This record gives sequence, C-alpha cells and structure tokens, in this order.
Amino acid sequence: MAPPTGKRVKGVQIFRPFVYGTTARPFDEKTNPKPAGVPDDHTHSWTVFIKGIDNVDITYWLRRVQFKLHESIPNHVRMVEGIKGQPFQIHETGWGEFEITMKLYYVPESSEKPQTLYHHLRLHPFGRTEEEKEAMRLNGGEVISWVYEEQIFNEPYEPFYDILISGALPPSAPTLKDGGGGGGGSGAATPTSANTPGASSNKGGNKKGHERSHSRASVSTNKDGKNNEPKEEPFVMQRSEGGVLERSAIIPLVNRPGHPFSRETEQLEIQKLKEAMVKVDEMRKHMLEEMEKKQKRLEALRAENAKAA
Repeated sequence: MAPPTGKRVKGVQIFRPFVYGTTARPFDEKTNPKPAGVPDDHTHSWTVFIKGIDNVDITYWLRRVQFKLHESIPNHVRMVEGIKGQPFQIHETGWGEFEITMKLYYVPESSEKPQTLYHHLRLHPFGRTEEEKEAMRLNGGEVISWVYEEQIFNEPYEPFYDILISGALPPSAPTLKDGGGGGGGSGAATPTSANTPGASSNKGGNKKGHERSHSRASVSTNKDGKNNEPKEEPFVMQRSEGGVLERSAIIPLVNRPGHPFSRETEQLEIQKLKEAMVKVDEMRKHMLEEMEKKQKRLEALRAENAKAA
C-alpha cells in the first residue's frame, strides 16, 4: 500500500461492479479432451477469475490479485498482475472441490489496504432446487459458479478519485494523451462532479455544473494560412454490446450468453424476494393460528383441572 497523497474527498462514496467465481468442465473426448501431461485422476478443467462486469477493464482500480489454491496443487499461491482489458484468472485441472482465497491489491493511487474474497470451487452441478441442478447438467456439463460484487471506495483520496471519475468511456475510446476525453491509465485524470455514473455522495442532493464534456480539439486554417482558434469537436460515446461504459458503475439492461448479471437479473431476484416474503407471511399467519388453537386448548385443560380439583 502506497503512502496517502492528497486529502480524502469527504462525503463521497464510489462503487464499481465486478464479477468473480469459477467455471468448470468435465473432461470429454469430444467437447473437452484432456491435455497431455494431466494426471489420470484429474476429472475436470476449471478457471478461477475476477473481471469487470460485461468484461470491461478494471485495472484502473485493481492492480493485482493473489490466488491461493489447495496446497496439493503445485505453486498453489500465485500472483496475477493486471493487464488492461483482460480478467485476472488462473486455469487449472483437478478432481476435488475446495475453497479459493483471492486477495485484491489496489492501484498505488488508492492507498487502500488489500481485501480478501473467498470462493468455493464447484466441479459438480449444484442449485437450490433439482430443476436448477438439472439445467446445469444440460448445459454441456459446464458448471458456472459466479458472484456479482460491488467494490466500494469510501471517501477516496483525491488522486484516486480523479482516476475513478476520469470518464465513462467505451474501451476503444482514446486517452487524454491521444487528445480524447478519457480512457485508461492513471494519467487520464480530470476532476468531475460526484454525479458521474457510479459516484454517489451522501451529502444532500446532486451537484450541478461540473459535468464532464468529452471533446477533441481541432485547429483550422484560413485563406492566409493562419491558424484559427481551436475548435472542440464533441466526442460521441458508444456503449458496449451490453450497454456498459468503461470506468462507470453501469450494468447491462438484459442478460446475454456469458453475461448473467444485469438489471433483468436484479428484477428477477427482487421478484423472488417478494414471493418469498409472501410465503413467509403465510407461514407466519398459519403459525399464529396454530398457537391460538393450542393456547385455547391449554386454557380449556386448565379449566377442567380446576373443576376436578
């Protein structure tokens, strides 16, 4: 962790969505043949990863990840350095399930301490119901165990704050050094307001005024060959296939193959919670009715005992 530089931005909280988990596939001669040199008792190939939602880059806030695997695996503690646009991941083979420890190291500008995540490697179909397990079996044997998470930065230091809100741009956008309005790298930092996507302030209301404009400067010449004043051409932002912009807290609106986390997923989970609440309320009412019946029966027995005495 680098020593803090600058002051903390008080009253500001910024979050960034990401996904972590494992994907496993059983070895099969046709669909997933076992590579040469893999031990005979290994039954699956699997991958553990941390990546951005919709595969957007997260190396501007996450520098490296340490994966701690089972001690029986050679070189079981591995450090993966961040490469722009690529997930932090490890590919392995094995036969058993175990808990994986992932330690997140943030970029030096953040001055944040490392944080630890834990995830259980799943090799076999699982689910809350038999229907969910069967659906996983029918998915070509691929076992997906992914988790949606949000990294929260409370009152970040000023240099890191500038990096986080340096612009919600698609991965193909030019950097500031190229003359564009945003992009990657810690140098692409331009202060903006806290109502940039993904930045929320717990001070009352949103601030207006300091909105970021993405533009390119162009210079034109007149008939005499003299340069006119630079003109700014607006930079048109483009969304990814899932509608996500880099360096933002946006998540896709709908699910797509390989991208199961979206607003659609959120609404489905909310609906499940509502249905569960209705069921719990019915169970509570039924329990109260049973308790009232038992209470009346108890009072009747006490009355009978009193008369008998």
